Amino acid sequence: MYHLVVTACLVTAPTVCADRLLPTPEPLAETDCTNGASARIAAWADLHPDLVIGSWTCRPTGNLPALDLAEIAPGVLAHAGQAQPLSAANGGDIANLGVVIGDTVAVIDPGGSRAIGERLYAAIRQITDQPISHVILTHMHPDHIFGAEVFSEAGATIIAHHNLPSALDRRAGTWAESIPRQTGALAMLGTRAIPPDITLAARQEITLGGATLRLDPVATAHTDNDLTVLHLESGTLFTGDLVFAGLTPSLDGSLTGWLAWLSQPPDPPPQRIVPGHGPVSLPWDQGTAPLRAYLAALADQTRAAIIAGEAMSEAATHVGTDQRGDWQGFDEINARNAIAAFKELEWE
Repeated sequence: MYHLVVTACLVTAPTVCADRLLPTPEPLAETDCTNGASARIAAWADLHPDLVIGSWTCRPTGNLPALDLAEIAPGVLAHAGQAQPLSAANGGDIANLGVVIGDTVAVIDPGGSRAIGERLYAAIRQITDQPISHVILTHMHPDHIFGAEVFSEAGATIIAHHNLPSALDRRAGTWAESIPRQTGALAMLGTRAIPPDITLAARQEITLGGATLRLDPVATAHTDNDLTVLHLESGTLFTGDLVFAGLTPSLDGSLTGWLAWLSQPPDPPPQRIVPGHGPVSLPWDQGTAPLRAYLAALADQTRAAIIAGEAMSEAATHVGTDQRGDWQGFDEINARNAIAAFKELEWE
């Protein structure tokens, strides 16, 4: 199988260049890749006016840079992102990503940039040439979804919670500036946020042929657009950022809603969970215990600060700080969480 790879540079910074992979829904022989290259490049360039396209080539699958994928159950694979805040050092590769293989392939979160999405696509293609039929977004945060365009080009249907499009619209402008500042412009080159094709307000099952996925939209918790994915055959639950391990949790929804979700173990009990960050396979109780302890302390200490008459700015300096432990990126993220918790709980 051959894949079209172009060299693209920023119009505003012509020395900032990277190879970009342009996938297709169907496997291509080298001749087919070469013959259709000009038309595909022109169509892709129209969607990326911030880029100048230079040379191109058709590369075999084995020559593509690929993410590491580990099989955690039969037909279920996961990529472990670095459990760190976004930085130039990690290039935005901080989220755990999932792949389920049946007669077709489903991706659970396509990564935080086009480059990461391309490397995930290459990793899948090094395992199977089955069609990639679905991409499921567990929530709207950039480190989980900005690789989606790669898989849309490969023919996948993008699925998300019904609140995700509006949540993405509200933040897109800010993220377009803030994410490249954190990861570097090169890491985000060619990245374009795209909306889902299908949104869900209620449970839906997807059959891949030999694999069934149960998608459950969640009431406001980590965000207002969380979606879990259960692989029924193996009992593997992809929680997205409803579960953090290692990286400090970020509160972008409802503290009380998040605690309520965590207080009710999934039914049926999963054999393993894949959190949004941290180890890619954990038991439910062990995997959620540190998060439950942190969020409970955040709630209790925020309520105490409100009762004591503290201002929000004062509360943010100390609420939750005794929970630092081994959480990565704690100080900055916890301060934001304390402010979000105060805003929510002062109206109880």
